[in-house]
Amino acid sequence: MSDYPGFPTGFVYGAATASYQIEGAAREDGRGPSIWDTYSHTPGLVVNGETGDVACDHYHRYREDVALLRDLGVDSYRFSIAWPRIVPEGSGAVNPKGLDFYSRLVDELLAAGIEPAATLYHWDLPQALEDRGGWRVRETAERFAEYTAVVAEHLGDRVPRWITLNEPWCSAFLGYSIGRHAPGAKEGRGALAAAHHLLVGHGLAVKALRAAGVREVGITLNLDRNLPATDHPADLAAVVRADTQHNLVWTEPILAGRYPATEEETWGELITAEDFRQDGDLELISQPLDFLGINYYRPIVVADAPHRESDPARRVATDNRYEEVRHPGVRHTAMNWPVVPDSFTDLLVQLKKQYGDALPPVHITENGSAEDDVPAADGTVHDTDRVAYLRDHLTALRAAMDAGVDVRGYYVWSLLDNFEWAYGYDKRFGIVRVDYETLQRTPKDSYHWYRKMIAANRA
Repeated sequence: MSDYPGFPTGFVYGAATASYQIEGAAREDGRGPSIWDTYSHTPGLVVNGETGDVACDHYHRYREDVALLRDLGVDSYRFSIAWPRIVPEGSGAVNPKGLDFYSRLVDELLAAGIEPAATLYHWDLPQALEDRGGWRVRETAERFAEYTAVVAEHLGDRVPRWITLNEPWCSAFLGYSIGRHAPGAKEGRGALAAAHHLLVGHGLAVKALRAAGVREVGITLNLDRNLPATDHPADLAAVVRADTQHNLVWTEPILAGRYPATEEETWGELITAEDFRQDGDLELISQPLDFLGINYYRPIVVADAPHRESDPARRVATDNRYEEVRHPGVRHTAMNWPVVPDSFTDLLVQLKKQYGDALPPVHITENGSAEDDVPAADGTVHDTDRVAYLRDHLTALRAAMDAGVDVRGYYVWSLLDNFEWAYGYDKRFGIVRVDYETLQRTPKDSYHWYRKMIAANRA
């Protein structure tokens, strides 16, 4: 019996990163400012006042990173394209140096035998568009489609797999309701409008990508397995509201062409005046996809809770009468996220049961763990907990496939330690350690484990 989970012939093994988290070169070659440049440079918002100005310096070291991917043996590399590097003001003039960088990266990947998978939006909105309303306004979705068309024209002949948005929940709710991500707003209707316009932008981008003739088009959602703290009816009802916010607000329009039946119970007066929705939006949003990307890290345990704001005018979109509580009896990662691999299986099986044939083939576009990595005296990193996390979640993924879920690929998060958003450089998700002073890359034990697992499945 193999020490590694087994997957069928043709299964795609990959690794993933995101532009603002690794590229650096924030002011080079015509790149414009993004909302994350603004947010990270605002005192008090990011741990230790850290920014993505340099990050992993992937912009200058991409050949070294592609060599790591080649040695890892992956089939595919999922990266994201920085909108402000392509269209610095969000609309108007296109920056040829930005396009040239991604063209060089794609050519380097292809020369190494690695299939590029491009994400068009991983949260680095051009600041100029945020200044005009950001995702609260429909114009941003329209400008996103224009940017998509430009990128697809230049890279579509060489990049077969495209993802419109990464984790729109984070963009809409962490960014515009909780305020822990850029642009740092704490709003009610503004966040719900942002959620809808992100979906409209997705639909418009799908049309642009289809017009460009690319091979595969999808979107990546960070779906959550929401579990009740107890079997009390109040906690069970809280799970429904949590599921609406985290999952159904995305899956219902995209996969079923409808808005969640539970949205009024979840948002009440925040959702009643639907001026940001237009006729035809659902048809646009629910266009057929070639795959659904799913990012999965942990389940969420939910308990009933009162509204935190009694004034409806001040209530944020994530104040839905529930709170997250600690999962008992399991290990937690450095992010304080519970490690429950079986919930990964349950999430995927439930999704298939819920949407049936409307669920397209699935790619796991992110999965991994932040751990308190401590280098040994010789610089090596024996990240035993991360190896166990990956092994157990890949085993859980295989169980979901055995239960009938059509999963075509898996991308580990992340290739490199990187800028972890509001946590700065405090949390390390990489299977390759980055020394942020020297920028030296050192593969960890998890890198070597993943390489051996890929090789074992090809033997």
